[in-house]
Parts: sequence; structure tokens; C-alpha cells
Amino acid sequence: MFRLLSAFAVLTVATQLFAAEIPDRYWPRWRGPADSGSAALADCPVTWSQDDGHLWKVKLPGIGCSTPAVWGDHILLTSTQDGQDLALAYDWTGKPVWTTNIGAGVPGKHRNGSGSNPSIVTDGERIFAYFKSGNLASLDFNGKVLWQTNLQESYGQLKLYWDQGTSPALTTRDVVVAVMHGGDSYVVAFDQRSGKLTWKVPRNYKVPVECDHSYATPIVVDQNGTETILIWGAEHLTAHDARDGSELWSCAGFNPEEKRNWVQVASFVVDGDIAVIPYGRGARLTGIRLGGSGDVSDSNRVWTKENIGSFVPTPSLIDGKVIVVRDGGEIVCADSRTGETLWQDQFPKHRAKFYASPTVAGNRLYVPREDGVVLVADISDGFKLLAENEMGERLIASPVPIGNRLLIRGEEHLYCIGK
Repeated sequence: MFRLLSAFAVLTVATQLFAAEIPDRYWPRWRGPADSGSAALADCPVTWSQDDGHLWKVKLPGIGCSTPAVWGDHILLTSTQDGQDLALAYDWTGKPVWTTNIGAGVPGKHRNGSGSNPSIVTDGERIFAYFKSGNLASLDFNGKVLWQTNLQESYGQLKLYWDQGTSPALTTRDVVVAVMHGGDSYVVAFDQRSGKLTWKVPRNYKVPVECDHSYATPIVVDQNGTETILIWGAEHLTAHDARDGSELWSCAGFNPEEKRNWVQVASFVVDGDIAVIPYGRGARLTGIRLGGSGDVSDSNRVWTKENIGSFVPTPSLIDGKVIVVRDGGEIVCADSRTGETLWQDQFPKHRAKFYASPTVAGNRLYVPREDGVVLVADISDGFKLLAENEMGERLIASPVPIGNRLLIRGEEHLYCIGK
């Protein structure tokens, strides 16, 4: 198995360029192999409950909101217990494989937050876990810590109003973390093998109050043969050369009215050479063409739509369609190239909000609501609600589709829903 995993590791350099070569039974990072929140070939169950319809349910050692990552026989996630940051591995029977203490943690502040919001990322050879405390660790598949560091001890305390939400990203050589907050913001890269600092570059912009706070996760792409890191935060989409962190281009102009508190929570998705970005606390959705040099704010904005964005949930992308779930349960399907609304609908109205990002499995949409209900809809031809599945606990992490199974991480349990 590990020989097989090592072979796949060559393919998974965390760029979209190679995402299609990773089998669907792998989910190596928060939004999946293509950073799209979708698995075209998955065929997961439609109905279940907290006590029926699942293959297993396991109690987690502590609270956490990270979405599971999957590589082969390992289901990987993070948690916090008794003030300690933990990295966890389970097998496909729900049996714990190992638990590794990464060090002292920091508790969550928001009712739907925790000290372990960022999701694990892996290339099949190494596992990387990051926490609100600043702890960043590399582990092997036996749970052994290969190296670790603490970003806050090295570069200053985190100054976010809410909890850390940014997950790490992998380039061919490095593990990359973007820290965008009220203090000195930066992007930092560490060598995956040694943990040595490869580069660190500042990323500071003068923006209205709290608009420099970002919880978005970087995406690594290939741009004309150059491995490129895309970063969204402080009202700028920037592209950085993975070799040294240098900025290749920058796109601004997202908040011409200079509104305060337009914090960036939702991440973006990339369809070919178009990045689709929700912003403005759900007010807007825009398509930005990738590429160029310097300031591309005027030249690269392809389209902007009003009142179809999301504040917290990150959109899903499948077959050129962007699926946006807004915080109140409105759903918009838009063409990624033009921004045209293809259809629009609404989940049953409820006082509870949507914090988890939606997942598309085959032609079905899976969306957890914060009060513990997973809503399932058929989106093959418009929108048709299929089920409302009660889980009995708070849900913030995103569902992970693996073949005909669906992993759901609740506040207290990890579920494997299967046929």
C-alpha cells in the first residue's frame, strides 16, 4: 500500500494541473483533489439519520471543525483536547489508527469555531497539520512528527477577530501558509522534507477596518509552466511564484465603496483560467481571469454579479458550473465563464445558518446546516430537494465523498455514511 501511495505522491503536487490524475477515492485536502468541492464519479447515499444508514460512527477526542482528508486507508483530521492540538488518523472501519499531540492549543472564539479549523493536507508521503495556535507540523503515515514549528512564536501573534480558518497548501517542494490578519500579513513556505524556511514574503494592503482579515485557503495552479500560488485576502487576489514567493500579478478593486468589515471568509474556486470569488459578506460574486503581470485590476475582471455571493460557505465547482450556497440557504448555479445565473432556488427556510461549504457528489449536492441537518438535492437539471438528514449535532465541516461513501465530521463524532 505504501509503495502505491508513494507512486501517487509523485502525481499530487497540490496543483490543479495534476488533479485529474488522483483517483476519486482520495481527498488530499480541504476541497478535494481539484480544490473544487466536488467528485464527479461519487455515488453517495441520499437518506440516513444519526442512528441509521451509516456504516459507522466514532466519538472524536475533542471539538474541531476541520474537514477530513483522505489518502488510501487513512482518514485524517485534527481536533483539540484538554488544551492540546491533535492530529488524528482513522481507518475505514472507524478504528483509530493513531493520535499525535502537536502541542499546546488555543480554544475557538466563535460558537461555530475551534482551535482546529484548518484541514490537513497530504501528498501521500507526508501529512501537514496547522492550528489556530500557530502550530504547523509534518507527520508520516504512522503519526510520527517529522518536524514542527510555530508561526506565531516566529512571526507574531495572530490578530483575527474570529478563529483561524486558512488551511495549508502544497507546492511541489513546500508547504505554504497565508496569514492575513490585523497585524503584519505574510505568506510563508517551508520545505516539506526538512521543515526549513524556504521563503517568506509580506502581504500588506491599506484597506477599511477588518477587510485585511482573511480566512481563505490558497490554491496552487500551473500558469504557463510556472507553479503559481493564488491567494485571496485584503481585497486582493494575488499570484505568487512558488519558487520564491515573489508576486507575479495582483487584482484589486473589489470594494470601491470602501465598506468596512468586508472580511473574506469564503475561499474561491478556479475553473481553468478563471477564478470565481465570493466577497462583500455575500453581496457579490466575480470572475477574474488569471495571468498577466503587475496590476491587472482593470484588465482581468471578466464579470461581476450582485446579490449571488456567499459570506462563509465556499462555492463548489463542477462541469463549468459554480454552485453557491448562501448563508441563509439560497442556492445559485452560475456559469463560471460568464457569471450567468443558470438557476436559483432555496433550501427550506430555517433560523439556523449554513457555515459548512457545499459538496457535489455526482449529480447531487450535500450541504450541512449548522444545527445538524445535512440537506441533499438533485442538481442534474435545476434543483430538487431530496432529503433532510438529522445528525443530532452541530455541523461545520464539509462532507467528503469517497466512492459510494460519505464522511461527515460533526462537532463530536465522525460518521461514515454508506450503502
